[in-house]
This record gives sequence, structure tokens and C-alpha cells, in this order.
Amino acid sequence: MHRLLPVLALGAVLFTAGCGSETSAVPAAPASHAAATPIAFNFPDLEGKQRHLNEWQGRVVLLNFWAPWCPPCREEMPALMELQEKYAARGLTVVGITIDTRENAQSFADSLGIDFPILIGEEGGLELAQTLGNKVGALPYTVVLDRQGRAVYTHRSEITLQQAEEAVLPLL
Repeated sequence: MHRLLPVLALGAVLFTAGCGSETSAVPAAPASHAAATPIAFNFPDLEGKQRHLNEWQGRVVLLNFWAPWCPPCREEMPALMELQEKYAARGLTVVGITIDTRENAQSFADSLGIDFPILIGEEGGLELAQTLGNKVGALPYTVVLDRQGRAVYTHRSEITLQQAEEAVLPLL
């Protein structure tokens, strides 16, 4: 826990700096770069089981980087739950990657009844988000991966159901 405290403090600073009123969605990379190497990661889920991106191979994956103490993160969770429910059968998987502890994430997930995978990224989650274009460390941060596992869309700040649908529907 002691090694996580500086990360959480940094996250709080970056969240405050990066999460103002800007809600722009931008491509993760120029179209010519869209064929970049697919990303990979492995983080434990709420039960402690290591989860790998490749288990959702062939699906569209919406990665959402968040923390339970982040008000916009908390606000967007019902939209992400609805997105998962509406489009799972068409090949979408929503995956939450928290930068907080398992205990805090579990408590929050239980309070809302979150029905999509929650992974415990801690500082590794922040590093992955930065690798995927979150240069200011804002939370929440959303990345959509195509069926080949390539980042094709990013969104910094709270994402609405409509914005998420606009990003994922063309890929389904």
C-alpha cells in the first residue's frame, strides 16, 4: 500500500489538472498508424485472477481507466454498464481498469452492481493509459480497441452513452 500512495496522490493531481470541462474525443492514432501492433496487458481482477487482453480476442473492447474517488468516473459507470448490456451479444466487452486498490474498487463495484470485468491496474494502469495516449494522466480515460486489439479511439473525461455508442457501433 505504501508504494501505491504516491501513485494515488499523483493521480489526484493529474485528475484535477486534466479533467476540466474538455470532453473531446480524438482518434488514438492517425489512420495510417491504425495498423500498429495490438496492445497487451495483464492485471488481476477483483478476485485476484490474472486477466489478459487476449481473452477478449476478436471482440471490440472498451477500456475505461478510472478510480472510485473520481467523481466523473463514478458518474459514467451506469452508461458503461448499459453499453455492456446492450452490445455484449454483438461482440463488445467493457473492461474497467482502476488505478486504485482492490478493496476500494470492490466496494464501489459492489455498490453499483457493475457487471463487466474490473481489473486492478494501480500504477501499471496509469502507465498503460499513458502508453495509449493519456499524456496528462486525466481520469476517466477511455480507449476503444478494434477486434484486432488496436487502439482506434480515445476519450479524456467522462464519456456519455451516446459518445461511447458512436465509437463502438461502427466496429461491431
